[in-house]
Amino acid sequence: MLSKLVELSIRFRGIVVALACLVVGFGVYTTWQARYDVYPEFAPPQVVVQTEAPGLSAEDVEQLVTRPVENALNGAPNAESIRSQSIQGLSVVTIVFEQSTDVYRARQMVSERIAEAAGQMPQGVMPPAMAPLTGATSMVLVIGLTSDQRSLMDLRTFADWTLRPRLLAVPGVARVSIFGGEVRQLQVQVVPDRLAAYNLSLNDVLTAARAATGVRGAGFVETPAQRIVMQTQGQSLTPAQLGEVVLQVANNRTVRLRDVAVVADAAEPKIGDATILGRPGVMLNISSQYGTNTMEVTRELEKAIDEMKPAIASAQITLHPDLFRPANFITTSVRSMSTALLLGAALVTIVLLFFLFNLRVALITLSAIPLSLLVAVIILTRSGESLNTLTLGGLAMAIGEVVDDAIIDAENIFRRLREAPRNLSAKELFRIVHDASVEVRGAVVYATFIVALVFVPVLTMSGVQGRLFAPLGWTYILAVLASLVVALTVTPALSYFLLPKAIEKAREPSYIRSLKDRYGRLLHFLSARPRTLIIAAVAVCVLAATALPFLGGEFLPELREGHFIVHMAALPGTSLQESARYGKHVTGELLKNPDIRAVSQQIGRAERADDTFGPHYSEIHVALKPLDGEDAERAEIEIREALEKFPGTAFSTKTFLTERMEEVVSGARAEVVVQIFGDNLDVIDQKAREILQVIAEVRGAVDVQVESPPGTPEMVIRL
Repeated sequence: MLSKLVELSIRFRGIVVALACLVVGFGVYTTWQARYDVYPEFAPPQVVVQTEAPGLSAEDVEQLVTRPVENALNGAPNAESIRSQSIQGLSVVTIVFEQSTDVYRARQMVSERIAEAAGQMPQGVMPPAMAPLTGATSMVLVIGLTSDQRSLMDLRTFADWTLRPRLLAVPGVARVSIFGGEVRQLQVQVVPDRLAAYNLSLNDVLTAARAATGVRGAGFVETPAQRIVMQTQGQSLTPAQLGEVVLQVANNRTVRLRDVAVVADAAEPKIGDATILGRPGVMLNISSQYGTNTMEVTRELEKAIDEMKPAIASAQITLHPDLFRPANFITTSVRSMSTALLLGAALVTIVLLFFLFNLRVALITLSAIPLSLLVAVIILTRSGESLNTLTLGGLAMAIGEVVDDAIIDAENIFRRLREAPRNLSAKELFRIVHDASVEVRGAVVYATFIVALVFVPVLTMSGVQGRLFAPLGWTYILAVLASLVVALTVTPALSYFLLPKAIEKAREPSYIRSLKDRYGRLLHFLSARPRTLIIAAVAVCVLAATALPFLGGEFLPELREGHFIVHMAALPGTSLQESARYGKHVTGELLKNPDIRAVSQQIGRAERADDTFGPHYSEIHVALKPLDGEDAERAEIEIREALEKFPGTAFSTKTFLTERMEEVVSGARAEVVVQIFGDNLDVIDQKAREILQVIAEVRGAVDVQVESPPGTPEMVIRL
């Protein structure tokens, strides 16, 4: 079969070369249009159910909200695990499914189950809702708004009603979470003494306020010849109007809302806040949809932001467009891997020219590199994979291997032609090229499959490891197998085209003859002493094996993203204002570092956002200027040193991708997580502190903290 394939390739060499050119062109187009990301999608199918419970304490949320939702989700088909978080005013339940589960089918099953749980929610609790479908590294952009002329309420109103709808309209955007600013409310601030003086209750105030601000449909009026739709207007939409609403008329005396309360435009009680470069502002975290192209979504978002810049400027607002931009790291990674690919190809070219000393043989051999790699890219992209750090790494690893088959084939054909008589007929040339190619086919095929089989164990890895490294293994295997097909088809065809014309001037250089002579003597010497050679090889293997325990181990190499996320945890019960004040001092200290470009702080949480933190917890985004590897490492050390100047607060410094991977694996943002179970929260808190002290003393342990600190201060009112 292989002989017939080689024969057909030489016979229809023009068609083979033309098809190879088409593959190269289509591969370049596919590479240009491919979906680029940092990593493959490594998170298992999962659905997040969030339930807003305003006013409820964490204990009430756990008992009255989280448990009914968990009970409703228990037993869902293909569910692997369920984990939950309950904080003041919010319940978050995450259900993780088996890897083979269709995530859209999983969301449908969850939707049906939480619909049943909605009827079990206490009064005032919002119905459970699924969070938007996003990937493990879905955050694509973080932008900020500040102003010296506009109030925080104006900033938030602009972000909510002008900027956010435009960003959500960008294809691929799943969610825009807003931190900071002040949400405008029309508030009725009751004065209890006045209310009691008029013998009124809060229910009277609520009823009057609802009636004055509500919208009611009036239906229509139909005459014999016409139908007229009725619309009511007159809602009290300003503080002055609402203050005139009548509560009671008694003894010829009218009591209005303004008599028992202060009616004003005021800010909604905050559950989160934000500072940008130490100044209060509004931060928008933009997340992309599941399976989208991060680079493309980022470009479209930036186009939309550019369109909005005139409106932002006219509103006297300062825009901070890239507080966090993961696309920067993707661009850097792709550029670095592309450079590595080009450098590898250049080194292969130099080696080929040095040893083969024939430009045509080198060109035939080098043609296997783009063909093999582009075939692998085409298959990967058509199967839904993205081009990322690991798939590009697989291509870089395969460069040295994909030319092997072509080298063996082209060099053997060249040698046979050089040994053959001159002035050969077309039929004799055909036979020599065919026989020389078939002569090495068996060895080439066996060697290629053996090399490909080495990566098969990578494909059998499970969990996050398998989802991360399987694309690397497939990339390498596809490139190597593609090189075998190229060596069986394109290499013989090109050899028939180019090599017969190169025979006349072909000369083996003197240094090659000298190397062959020396290698021959060395080979003869070693072949005469097989036992010594085997013992030496075994000894080297044993020495290498004994060195393995002394080598460090990492799941992934440390990434230089140019961006750090500093988690700052103050004492539970710390207010938003105090967290912002403390964060301002931290920001000022960090900005003293000339390598830091921007610092922004998000405090607490936003509605329907990923994070479920209280006001004592902050995430500080630290964006670096473009730095080399050593400078970036030094900057991280300097950031940690700066944070040591702030006692009484726990800090943890991580890169975004590292944090996301750790959270997917364990649900917590750490490499090592210790979980404590029990019914007594006080005992759990005590044991957590004891374990914290033990772990903190371990050599090399940094950023050790309790993920769920002791409860916040509470005032319990028993009626």
